[in-house]
Amino acid sequence: MSTFSELSPITRALWAKSGEPRGHGLLAHLLDVAAVAERILVREPRSTRRMAAQSLGVAEDALPRWVAALAGLHDLGKAIPGFQAKWPEGREHDEACGLAFAPAAAMRVDRHSCATAALLADMLQQTTGAERAWCVHVTRAVSAHHGDHFTNAEINDAHPDRRTAPTWQQARDELLAAYWGVLAPAGIPAVAECDLPIVNWLAGLTSVADWIASNPLWFPLGERMDDLVAYHRDALRLADLALPQLGWHTWRPLLDSPGSVHQLLPGIIGREQVSPRPLQLAAEELLKRAEGPCLLLVEAPMGEGKTELAFLAHLHLQSANQHRGLYVALPTQATGNALFKRAQVFLSRFAAGPLDVQLVHGGASMNDDLATLRGLGEIRGVGDEPADTLSANAWFGQRSRPLLSPYGVGTVDQALYAVLNVKHHFVRLWGLGNRVVVLDEVHAYDTYTSGLIDVLLRWLKSLQCSVVLMSATLPRKRREQLLCAWGCGSPADDRPYPRLMLADTRQVQGVHVAARSLAPIELKAVPTELSALAERAAALVSDGGCGALIVNTVARAQALYVILQRALADLGWSDVELLLFHARFPADERQDLESQVLQRFGTTDQRPRRALLVATQVAEQSLDIDFDFMLTDLAPVDLLLQRAGRLHRHQRESRPAAHTHATLWVAGLEPHKLPDLKGTAWGFVYSPYVLARTWALLSRETVLMLPQDIDRLVQAVYDSDHDLPADLDPDVRSYIEVTAYGEFCDECKDQAQRSAGIVIDPADTPHTAYDGKPRGHEADELGQGLSNSTRLGEESVTLVPVHVGDSGRWHVHPGDGGFDPDKPLDSATAHALYARQVKVSRKGVVSRCLAQQPPPAFEGHALLRHMRPLRLRDGRSVDEGLRLSLSAELGLVYGKAASDHDSLEESA
Repeated sequence: MSTFSELSPITRALWAKSGEPRGHGLLAHLLDVAAVAERILVREPRSTRRMAAQSLGVAEDALPRWVAALAGLHDLGKAIPGFQAKWPEGREHDEACGLAFAPAAAMRVDRHSCATAALLADMLQQTTGAERAWCVHVTRAVSAHHGDHFTNAEINDAHPDRRTAPTWQQARDELLAAYWGVLAPAGIPAVAECDLPIVNWLAGLTSVADWIASNPLWFPLGERMDDLVAYHRDALRLADLALPQLGWHTWRPLLDSPGSVHQLLPGIIGREQVSPRPLQLAAEELLKRAEGPCLLLVEAPMGEGKTELAFLAHLHLQSANQHRGLYVALPTQATGNALFKRAQVFLSRFAAGPLDVQLVHGGASMNDDLATLRGLGEIRGVGDEPADTLSANAWFGQRSRPLLSPYGVGTVDQALYAVLNVKHHFVRLWGLGNRVVVLDEVHAYDTYTSGLIDVLLRWLKSLQCSVVLMSATLPRKRREQLLCAWGCGSPADDRPYPRLMLADTRQVQGVHVAARSLAPIELKAVPTELSALAERAAALVSDGGCGALIVNTVARAQALYVILQRALADLGWSDVELLLFHARFPADERQDLESQVLQRFGTTDQRPRRALLVATQVAEQSLDIDFDFMLTDLAPVDLLLQRAGRLHRHQRESRPAAHTHATLWVAGLEPHKLPDLKGTAWGFVYSPYVLARTWALLSRETVLMLPQDIDRLVQAVYDSDHDLPADLDPDVRSYIEVTAYGEFCDECKDQAQRSAGIVIDPADTPHTAYDGKPRGHEADELGQGLSNSTRLGEESVTLVPVHVGDSGRWHVHPGDGGFDPDKPLDSATAHALYARQVKVSRKGVVSRCLAQQPPPAFEGHALLRHMRPLRLRDGRSVDEGLRLSLSAELGLVYGKAASDHDSLEESA
């Protein structure tokens, strides 16, 4: 059979997409998807095709056609009566052509993707001559295109009823014969089975090809020509037209052959006259000698150019290994936003042609830089040459898709979802495959998330990625875990800090590098009471300067801000700028606050004469800000050192005379008096054991010498075998070494078990990998069943504050035109509401909000359906029992109204 018209009526009648006049035939859709899969693959670097060919056991030059042929068969399961009955007009035509929809039991199976899993393997083995296990594994891959792999029980239940008319199997056989006759990939697979990485790689590509080929704007419905080979050839043409419109361009490296770091660094940073740091020079030498995809572990203090080193590593590793792109994964959305700006500078300097780049996190749609890329379509590189363009195509911006773009900056969570059993997790794996993946701040995660990261490393290695791990403060045990996850065992090479370690296909190499010594930081204690912090801050700012007060909870930050506001007013110091910055502001306000913080305390020379920033942990990571003095709550030693890295961070011509020498004031660091970890709530934010060891060891220090003291202090605190001070009170010693340590070990064990129980292991076999791994939704999706989370913590809900008017209309902002919550939203209002989101995790608030049914306006819009409205009047919640208030000054406040400042101080 070489034409549609030569097919039997029953086979030609089978439909895949409904629509006028006859929908889209099943054979036509299979050929469309195969064409898209093939044209995607020929755009990818040869190293991707080589990896897939080896794993599937087919010749490299035959790989695109083999993969295309398999991907196209994803919808074979639509040739069953249960599915064909779903479109009345299609069923009527099927019956007219001779397909029977009886008995009733034959209609029981209607999930076409699961039916593909049940039917295809046997048919594929007969058609290709491949081994049975190979056929089963590739069938599992292509049948998962709706987002989930099926269990053995589900597949067994999806076999058509034995009483189904034989004409259905005849139609399927004829369909497969005609389809295979068009594609006819060469050879027989040379491997007996497939491993899980290639199964999920194929599943990801199949899903993507199906999404694209199912768009009737690119692939019009109907038999566009009668000859099957000509139809497929035309589908290839349509795929070649569609893919560039999506921003899916033919791969090319940023540089064919990187020059020296001296030549590259100006382009990476975006300015001339810059000298490489010793860290960057040492890394360049290691990278030049690397063979194959590799792991580069960077341990170096703040300000030594680790980010620029990551971009440098990408240029070298992409050139050497044909990596398809770069993904930089950071701990928070704020740090991702900051690095996205730097990535644009880097990519615009080196892009050799059209290049898509995405910001990859839940709040990306509110980012102005991303909006500019999407709105303008492109930005020009150096010299405004048309060939040097960046874009952020909206198609890649939809859920599950951003990691398909070859270049991206985002959160580590978006990468971690690739190794959890969430919908289309394998699409994320496909997007990450054969890339350079940078994980920054790898010390910043608990045991649970660290366990997920370890498994992510194993997946990335199996998919031929190179990985750059970066940290300023990495405990020795964690370093060994990361290297072990990459398959290095526990190398004996333990170079002094700062250090680089590179693991390639041959060996693990380490090198110690020099780092500039910073001016000493004097370490002083201050009581934990907020009044003491405020009093000390007022004294320090009296003679001028910019100071930071970093506390461990939002409640303490809000209360401290109020106390300082009163104190400054009593002193008559109206010229002192006072800012509050934490995570419980609506997203648009938080973004504005972040910009204000950077404007006042960033690299600018136009600093306020006197200013105080009260902030939580949002100010401790990856924001390039600089303070003359700092006060901070006690925190784990690595985080305290991160905070200290914001003291005298920038080279300035002068600082206020009172702050020429850096001083770090730490609340709760008084020697011989372990702070109240419950009363301050610090023990609910951080491990009491780590906090207590930090206190015990750091309270004996008077001066910090950075970077020399970073590694010494981090290893001392996190190594339980390191002795505590001899003069420690016996009761305190017993609490730390027995009570707190026991609780710490139990917690770590529990977290390790929880991560192991949820993660998908690349070493598992395809038919057992998902056993006992329940399907779940991502943490920001509200729905029935399990939430597969990348972080542990209290359950949270995302609220959208709305102001309730007297007429019953809701308002994004008081005084605007408002909207009817019972009617569909226009796009502008939906985006304005989305930009106001704020996440809360207090248990009572979460349970009460989740119990509410969202209004039709929220439920009917994709941006808002997983959120809940917070209805306000005069800044206070109108929902009975929900004690929340919102102010532009303080953000979201639990308890009494934000205007009740006395209650704020008491609650903190």
